[in-house]
Amino acid sequence: MAALLAAGCLLAAALVAGLRPRPRRLARLRRSGPPPQSRLRRDPIRAAAVLAGLAAAITVGGWSAPLAGLAVAVTADRALRRLEPPAVRRRRQRESADLPLAADLLAAALRGGTPVDRAVEAVAEALGGPLAERLTRVGRTLRLGGDPPEAWAHLAPVEGAQRLIVAAIRSSASGAALAGGLTRLADDLRADRALAAEASARRAGVLIVLPLGLCFLPAFILAGLVPVVVAVLGDVL
Repeated sequence: MAALLAAGCLLAAALVAGLRPRPRRLARLRRSGPPPQSRLRRDPIRAAAVLAGLAAAITVGGWSAPLAGLAVAVTADRALRRLEPPAVRRRRQRESADLPLAADLLAAALRGGTPVDRAVEAVAEALGGPLAERLTRVGRTLRLGGDPPEAWAHLAPVEGAQRLIVAAIRSSASGAALAGGLTRLADDLRADRALAAEASARRAGVLIVLPLGLCFLPAFILAGLVPVVVAVLGDVL
Protein backbone atom coordinates (compact mmCIF):
# COMPACT_ATOMS: atom_id res chain seq x y z
CA MET A 1 0.00 0.00 0.00
CA ALA A 2 2.83 2.40 0.87
CA ALA A 3 4.50 1.68 -2.45
CA LEU A 4 1.27 2.50 -4.31
CA LEU A 5 0.89 5.75 -2.42
CA ALA A 6 4.49 6.71 -3.15
CA ALA A 7 4.08 5.89 -6.83
CA GLY A 8 0.88 7.94 -6.95
CA CYS A 9 2.61 10.92 -5.34
CA LEU A 10 5.49 10.70 -7.82
CA LEU A 11 3.06 10.50 -10.74
CA ALA A 12 1.15 13.51 -9.45
CA ALA A 13 4.42 15.40 -8.97
CA ALA A 14 5.42 14.71 -12.56
CA LEU A 15 2.03 15.89 -13.84
CA VAL A 16 2.05 19.02 -11.71
CA ALA A 17 5.62 19.89 -12.73
CA GLY A 18 4.48 19.92 -16.34
CA LEU A 19 1.99 22.72 -15.58
CA ARG A 20 4.66 25.42 -15.38
CA PRO A 21 3.36 28.70 -16.81
CA ARG A 22 4.82 29.92 -20.09
CA PRO A 23 7.26 32.84 -20.09
CA ARG A 24 4.88 35.08 -22.09
CA ARG A 25 2.09 34.44 -19.63
CA LEU A 26 4.38 35.29 -16.73
CA ALA A 27 5.38 38.52 -18.45
CA ARG A 28 1.74 39.50 -18.94
CA LEU A 29 0.98 38.77 -15.30
CA ARG A 30 3.90 40.93 -14.15
CA ARG A 31 2.81 43.82 -16.37
CA SER A 32 -0.79 43.58 -15.18
CA GLY A 33 0.20 43.96 -11.53
CA PRO A 34 -0.04 41.56 -8.61
CA PRO A 35 -2.26 38.58 -9.38
CA PRO A 36 -5.17 37.54 -7.19
CA GLN A 37 -4.53 35.58 -4.03
CA SER A 38 -5.69 32.34 -5.65
CA ARG A 39 -3.00 32.69 -8.30
CA LEU A 40 -0.33 33.39 -5.73
CA ARG A 41 -1.12 30.08 -4.12
CA ARG A 42 -0.72 28.22 -7.40
CA ASP A 43 2.94 27.26 -7.65
CA PRO A 44 3.24 24.03 -9.68
CA ILE A 45 6.93 23.62 -8.92
CA ARG A 46 6.43 23.86 -5.19
CA ALA A 47 3.43 21.52 -5.34
CA ALA A 48 5.47 18.97 -7.30
CA ALA A 49 8.32 19.25 -4.79
CA VAL A 50 5.93 18.69 -1.88
CA LEU A 51 4.46 15.61 -3.58
CA ALA A 52 7.96 14.24 -4.23
CA GLY A 53 8.85 14.79 -0.58
CA LEU A 54 5.65 13.05 0.50
CA ALA A 55 6.51 10.08 -1.72
CA ALA A 56 9.97 9.89 -0.16
CA ALA A 57 8.55 10.06 3.36
CA ILE A 58 6.08 7.25 2.59
CA THR A 59 8.82 5.12 1.08
CA VAL A 60 11.31 5.60 3.93
CA GLY A 61 8.86 5.40 6.82
CA GLY A 62 9.79 5.41 10.48
CA TRP A 63 11.23 8.28 12.47
CA SER A 64 13.46 9.41 9.59
CA ALA A 65 10.52 9.89 7.19
CA PRO A 66 10.01 13.63 7.89
CA LEU A 67 13.71 14.37 7.42
CA ALA A 68 13.87 12.39 4.18
CA GLY A 69 10.69 14.02 2.89
CA LEU A 70 11.95 17.51 3.70
CA ALA A 71 15.32 16.88 2.06
CA VAL A 72 13.73 15.48 -1.10
CA ALA A 73 11.20 18.33 -1.26
CA VAL A 74 13.88 21.03 -0.98
CA THR A 75 16.14 19.29 -3.49
CA ALA A 76 13.29 18.75 -5.96
CA ASP A 77 12.16 22.37 -5.65
CA ARG A 78 15.65 23.71 -6.44
CA ALA A 79 16.22 21.22 -9.26
CA LEU A 80 12.87 21.94 -10.93
CA ARG A 81 13.41 25.70 -10.79
CA ARG A 82 16.76 25.32 -12.54
CA LEU A 83 15.26 23.37 -15.44
CA GLU A 84 14.88 25.26 -18.70
CA PRO A 85 11.22 25.47 -19.79
CA PRO A 86 10.51 23.83 -23.17
CA ALA A 87 9.32 27.14 -24.67
CA VAL A 88 12.57 28.86 -23.69
CA ARG A 89 14.63 25.97 -25.06
CA ARG A 90 12.77 26.02 -28.40
CA ARG A 91 13.21 29.78 -28.65
CA ARG A 92 16.93 29.54 -27.92
CA GLN A 93 17.42 26.77 -30.48
CA ARG A 94 15.53 28.65 -33.18
CA GLU A 95 17.51 31.83 -32.55
CA SER A 96 20.77 29.92 -32.87
CA ALA A 97 19.56 28.16 -36.03
CA ASP A 98 18.46 31.42 -37.70
CA LEU A 99 21.66 33.30 -36.88
CA PRO A 100 23.72 32.14 -39.95
CA LEU A 101 20.90 33.09 -42.32
CA ALA A 102 20.53 36.45 -40.61
CA ALA A 103 24.27 37.09 -41.04
CA ASP A 104 24.06 36.23 -44.76
CA LEU A 105 21.03 38.48 -45.31
CA LEU A 106 22.64 41.32 -43.41
CA ALA A 107 25.83 40.98 -45.46
CA ALA A 108 23.80 41.07 -48.70
CA ALA A 109 21.92 44.17 -47.59
CA LEU A 110 25.14 45.96 -46.62
CA ARG A 111 26.76 45.13 -49.96
CA GLY A 112 23.79 46.81 -51.62
CA GLY A 113 24.62 50.07 -49.87
CA THR A 114 21.88 49.99 -47.23
CA PRO A 115 22.76 51.70 -43.93
CA VAL A 116 23.35 49.36 -41.02
CA ASP A 117 20.23 50.31 -39.07
CA ARG A 118 17.91 49.93 -42.07
CA ALA A 119 19.67 46.73 -43.11
CA VAL A 120 19.14 45.20 -39.68
CA GLU A 121 15.45 46.14 -39.68
CA ALA A 122 15.00 44.78 -43.22
CA VAL A 123 16.60 41.47 -42.21
CA ALA A 124 14.35 41.28 -39.16
CA GLU A 125 11.27 41.86 -41.30
CA ALA A 126 12.30 39.17 -43.79
CA LEU A 127 13.47 36.65 -41.20
CA GLY A 128 10.66 36.53 -38.67
CA GLY A 129 10.72 34.54 -35.45
CA PRO A 130 12.33 35.28 -32.09
CA LEU A 131 15.65 36.37 -33.59
CA ALA A 132 13.81 38.98 -35.66
CA GLU A 133 12.51 40.55 -32.45
CA ARG A 134 16.05 41.05 -31.20
CA LEU A 135 17.21 42.39 -34.56
CA THR A 136 14.32 44.85 -34.58
CA ARG A 137 15.47 46.21 -31.23
CA VAL A 138 19.02 46.46 -32.57
CA GLY A 139 17.93 48.41 -35.65
CA ARG A 140 15.61 50.67 -33.68
CA THR A 141 18.37 51.52 -31.19
CA LEU A 142 20.81 52.33 -34.01
CA ARG A 143 18.24 54.43 -35.84
CA LEU A 144 17.50 56.44 -32.69
CA GLY A 145 21.19 57.25 -32.25
CA GLY A 146 22.18 54.66 -29.67
CA ASP A 147 25.75 53.52 -29.29
CA PRO A 148 26.67 50.37 -31.27
CA PRO A 149 27.66 48.40 -28.11
CA GLU A 150 24.28 49.23 -26.57
CA ALA A 151 22.39 48.35 -29.73
CA TRP A 152 24.13 45.07 -30.55
CA ALA A 153 23.92 43.95 -26.92
CA HIS A 154 20.34 42.86 -27.67
CA LEU A 155 21.85 39.86 -29.46
CA ALA A 156 24.05 38.86 -26.51
CA PRO A 157 21.72 36.08 -25.21
CA VAL A 158 21.77 34.32 -28.60
CA GLU A 159 24.19 31.40 -28.75
CA GLY A 160 27.01 32.13 -31.21
CA ALA A 161 26.15 35.81 -31.64
CA GLN A 162 29.12 37.11 -29.65
CA ARG A 163 31.38 37.08 -32.71
CA LEU A 164 28.78 38.98 -34.72
CA ILE A 165 28.51 41.58 -31.96
CA VAL A 166 32.28 42.02 -31.79
CA ALA A 167 32.56 42.34 -35.58
CA ALA A 168 29.74 44.90 -35.75
CA ILE A 169 31.16 47.04 -32.95
CA ARG A 170 34.67 46.86 -34.40
CA SER A 171 33.37 47.83 -37.82
CA SER A 172 31.53 50.85 -36.43
CA ALA A 173 34.64 51.98 -34.57
CA SER A 174 37.23 51.40 -37.29
CA GLY A 175 35.22 51.79 -40.48
CA ALA A 176 36.12 48.31 -41.67
CA ALA A 177 33.75 46.55 -44.08
CA LEU A 178 31.25 44.45 -42.15
CA ALA A 179 29.75 42.48 -45.06
CA GLY A 180 32.78 40.25 -45.65
CA GLY A 181 33.13 39.48 -41.98
CA LEU A 182 29.45 38.53 -41.74
CA THR A 183 29.77 36.12 -44.66
CA ARG A 184 32.74 34.38 -43.05
CA LEU A 185 30.91 34.37 -39.73
CA ALA A 186 27.87 32.68 -41.29
CA ASP A 187 30.10 29.95 -42.74
CA ASP A 188 31.78 29.45 -39.37
CA LEU A 189 28.42 29.23 -37.58
CA ARG A 190 27.18 26.59 -40.02
CA ALA A 191 30.38 24.61 -39.55
CA ASP A 192 30.00 24.81 -35.77
CA ARG A 193 26.40 23.61 -36.00
CA ALA A 194 27.47 20.68 -38.19
CA LEU A 195 30.16 19.68 -35.69
CA ALA A 196 27.72 20.00 -32.80
CA ALA A 197 25.17 17.82 -34.62
CA GLU A 198 27.82 15.19 -35.32
CA ALA A 199 28.94 15.20 -31.67
CA SER A 200 25.31 14.91 -30.54
CA ALA A 201 24.77 11.93 -32.85
CA ARG A 202 27.85 10.19 -31.46
CA ARG A 203 26.75 10.89 -27.91
CA ALA A 204 23.29 9.49 -28.69
CA GLY A 205 24.91 6.28 -29.95
CA VAL A 206 26.82 5.90 -26.70
CA LEU A 207 23.72 6.57 -24.62
CA ILE A 208 21.76 3.99 -26.60
CA VAL A 209 24.39 1.30 -25.99
CA LEU A 210 24.74 2.18 -22.28
CA PRO A 211 21.48 0.51 -21.07
CA LEU A 212 22.39 -2.62 -23.02
CA GLY A 213 25.77 -2.73 -21.29
CA LEU A 214 24.16 -2.22 -17.90
CA CYS A 215 21.88 -5.18 -18.56
CA PHE A 216 24.59 -7.52 -19.81
CA LEU A 217 27.27 -6.64 -17.24
CA PRO A 218 25.48 -8.15 -14.20
CA ALA A 219 24.60 -11.23 -16.25
CA PHE A 220 28.23 -11.63 -17.31
CA ILE A 221 29.41 -11.29 -13.73
CA LEU A 222 26.86 -13.78 -12.38
CA ALA A 223 27.20 -16.33 -15.18
CA GLY A 224 30.88 -16.00 -15.95
CA LEU A 225 32.88 -14.70 -13.03
CA VAL A 226 30.95 -15.90 -9.99
CA PRO A 227 31.15 -19.67 -10.87
CA VAL A 228 34.89 -19.33 -11.49
CA VAL A 229 35.41 -17.53 -8.16
CA VAL A 230 33.29 -20.09 -6.30
CA ALA A 231 35.18 -23.00 -7.90
CA VAL A 232 38.54 -21.47 -7.03
CA LEU A 233 37.49 -20.76 -3.46
CA GLY A 234 36.15 -24.32 -3.18
CA ASP A 235 39.47 -25.79 -4.27
CA VAL A 236 41.44 -23.50 -1.95
CA LEU A 237 39.25 -23.99 1.09
